[in-house]
Amino acid sequence: MVFGQKTQSTWILPKSNPGWLNKIIKEFNIHPVTAQIMVSRGFSTIEEIHNFLYATLPHLYDPSLFKDMDKAIARILQALKNKEGILIYGDNDVDGMTATALLVDFFKNIGAKVFFYMPDSTQHKRSVISDALQYALKNSCSLIITVDCGITAAKEIQTVVEHDIDVIITDHHEPTSKIPHCIATLNPKLVNSTYPNRDITGVGVAFKLAHALTNHLIESAEIDYIDLKSFLDLVALGTISDMGALLDENRILVKYGLRELQHTKRIGLSKLFDVCELNKDEMTPIDIASKIAPRLNSIGRIANAKKGVELLLIKDDCEAESLAKELDIYNIERQKIERKASDDIEKYIASHPEILNEKAIVLYSNKWHPGIIPIITARITKQYNRPTLLIAIENGIGKGSMRTISSFPLLPILKENEHLLINFGGHDFAAGLTVNEQNIEALKKSFIDSANSELDDKDIISKMFLDAETNFDDLTFDFMESIKLLEPFGNENPPPLLYCEAKQIWTPKIVGKIHLKMYLEQKDRMLEGIGFGMAKRKNEIKKKNLNLKVVFTPHINVFLNKASIQLHIKDFKVKT
Repeated sequence: MVFGQKTQSTWILPKSNPGWLNKIIKEFNIHPVTAQIMVSRGFSTIEEIHNFLYATLPHLYDPSLFKDMDKAIARILQALKNKEGILIYGDNDVDGMTATALLVDFFKNIGAKVFFYMPDSTQHKRSVISDALQYALKNSCSLIITVDCGITAAKEIQTVVEHDIDVIITDHHEPTSKIPHCIATLNPKLVNSTYPNRDITGVGVAFKLAHALTNHLIESAEIDYIDLKSFLDLVALGTISDMGALLDENRILVKYGLRELQHTKRIGLSKLFDVCELNKDEMTPIDIASKIAPRLNSIGRIANAKKGVELLLIKDDCEAESLAKELDIYNIERQKIERKASDDIEKYIASHPEILNEKAIVLYSNKWHPGIIPIITARITKQYNRPTLLIAIENGIGKGSMRTISSFPLLPILKENEHLLINFGGHDFAAGLTVNEQNIEALKKSFIDSANSELDDKDIISKMFLDAETNFDDLTFDFMESIKLLEPFGNENPPPLLYCEAKQIWTPKIVGKIHLKMYLEQKDRMLEGIGFGMAKRKNEIKKKNLNLKVVFTPHINVFLNKASIQLHIKDFKVKT
């Protein structure tokens, strides 16, 4: 569902530093346009660029840099020795599912007695983790390890501890005012954290725990070998799905994780690839974010994330195929539910344009399914370039999702309004909350007032940061190979945005009902451009021989076994 027409973006031209540019070209022998992308993205030392381009698995940070890692390992070793039941408790998104599957699979490999529990996202619960208490007691689990959650659940964890169950938290969300009292807390965002990668995701932290435990078991000669690389498919899947920044250590994990995904031995994942009609050999982060993640998320949003974990762990071929098809059905159902809520919101905004006089958007309803709210919130934030809070109300409790823009971090606002909330958690740019229905109006007013006082008009104008000016002469297959050095692309490391002037030699065509096909020429070379979702802009460029300024990402298009370079048009202006 697309919310109206996207507002025109302000183009931010790339940084210019000729001396630094030439130094990069000389040092790395790379294409000048690729070097300019590095300049535009703020790389300031040769070492920094070298690490970005060529870092390998040995460059991963030592897991013992987590402050409480030694305590976590000691408690797990005790559980292994005494054959205690270990319960993995995960969040119900893809990051949580992959982290849960990773630790369950890992612990099974080392002979542990391991179980897992996923919360039901469709119910408005006032607490997390405590819902798994009875399950832990029933299965004689004396140790709970949280993954991708737990840092904001101090009160609930205290209840678990009072039942003689120890807790280890592994999480990556921002802590609230009270840190849970437990055996160990592995979280790179703790105030006193000594771990260098603040942006590691939940599945990344779980992997680090497995890595540290492997190091200990091998050093103490309790095991000979564990293939940690085989878990990187899950790490890549969870990191990309959770919009983890693809820089620094995350970039290494995803780069090698994508290779593992191409050869994954996880039958359930292979069957899910088949359902999505994905070619494993050419798997990209965009494929995961647009096809795999929505199907796994659907099960967590409108049913039970337990089935997502089962798919990642399943060994039986027939069961895997059946479960993959079931996830696809849930995804179709999720799309229907999402479309209905999207239509409702779009109509409301259209009939209440005064909403856009404010610098934040807050909407709530008892008609929306809570599971699909995060998807729509992200879309509205991007569409209107404003901090957005959507709240689905059920039985007097509101379940809210927040997304924001770079100049308006969420956590200070949430902490300021903590007295109005039942619970909250997340990051500065994506968060969730639960709130009593009677407090929603007060929360709405506070959120909008904060945005109005802190943001200027220029903050809510959508911006497009351009990487490099280029010419059609530069767009060769050799150049496309040079661009590959910057992969994998994703959050914080997007595909390059290039720009140039070109003449439109034929009128554009609408293809697939919503896309715009353009025919552009520069110095006697003609290239086709495709503007996805841009059909409504055809009227702006109906004439032939218009001189345009275009922003694009180059792409290799293969049709009938013939490869050509095509421009994915991101924006355009008629040159006056």
